[in-house]
Amino acid sequence: MSVNPLQFVRHSGIVAPLDKANVDTDQIIPKQFLKSIKRTGFGDNLFDAWRFEDEGTIGKPLSSRQPVSDFVLNDPRYVNASILLARENFACGSSREHAVWALLQYGFRCVIAPSFADIFYNNSFNNGLLPVQLSHEHVEVLFARATQQQPIELSVDLEEQTVTAGSDLGYRFEIEHVRKNRMLKGLDEIGLTLEHTADIEAFEARHRKANPWLFSGGNV
Repeated sequence: MSVNPLQFVRHSGIVAPLDKANVDTDQIIPKQFLKSIKRTGFGDNLFDAWRFEDEGTIGKPLSSRQPVSDFVLNDPRYVNASILLARENFACGSSREHAVWALLQYGFRCVIAPSFADIFYNNSFNNGLLPVQLSHEHVEVLFARATQQQPIELSVDLEEQTVTAGSDLGYRFEIEHVRKNRMLKGLDEIGLTLEHTADIEAFEARHRKANPWLFSGGNV
């Protein structure tokens, strides 16, 4: 059975703590890597300037590049991380949707932060990346837990709107009903519209009956 990449119900994964505020979209995926006309191939260059000593290198295999040893994604503790923890105003800057694509293609399904840039926040829902907004206090607790020797694993449940770790940590987050419904069902904007097909067809029938002159030409 194929997996719907837009659908998010619940996810558990290791947390990578990116302890930086005001991370902009050019830092998430630098402009020199935006030459592809496809939506794929951006994950290898996620946070390129922070991940690699030879930052900005195009077309070089990852295995031959020099990693920055103290960057969080190069830390062995977070090699399989699928939840990104960040500070306030995450993904500010330009409106490039590639920032969301790069995060997803690297392996992240969820980003937790105190606040997000509006355009990135909207783009995330359109592509199946769940942005979870928690208070500064709760994010601070998560950073303290995530930076210990043993990485923390969180469970994010969209249906219940909760972020939990075992039985000793649990936070609730808010999300608009329409956005939540879309992600639970894995719908994009077209899919959301098609849920109302019957209503649309009924309106068109009424409109045609009430305004037959608009549909003249021998087919009324």
